[in-house]
Amino acid sequence: MTKYLISFDEGTMRISEEDLPAVTEASVTVVRAAMDAGVWVFGGGLTPRQGTSVVATDGTVTDAPPAAGKQYLGGFSIVDVPTREEALEWAAKIAVACRCAQEVREFMPEPDDL
Repeated sequence: MTKYLISFDEGTMRISEEDLPAVTEASVTVVRAAMDAGVWVFGGGLTPRQGTSVVATDGTVTDAPPAAGKQYLGGFSIVDVPTREEALEWAAKIAVACRCAQEVREFMPEPDDL
C-alpha cells in the first residue's frame, strides 16, 4: 500500500460559526469511515500560523509574522491505500465534509522499501 497526504491550505476552509458543528460532524464521520476501512494513518487541523516558528539550518529560531502571500497548511489527513484512485476517492469525501478543495500527494518510499 502507499501513503498519501490529503491537505488544504489555511484560509480555504471558510465556515461560519453556525455551520461549524455540521462540518465537524461530517469530518469526524469521514475519519471514522477511514478508520473502519483500515486506511487512516493520521491527520488533524493546524493552529493558525501566527504561532509558527521557523528553524533555520544553523538552528536559528525565528518567530515572525507570516510572510504575505505565502500559503500555509491548514489541515491534513494521511491515508494508506492501494491506489492513487482510492486516495482521490477519500480526498473527495474529505472535500465534501470540510467544504473545501483538497490536494493529494503521494509520499516517497520509506527507506526500508528502497
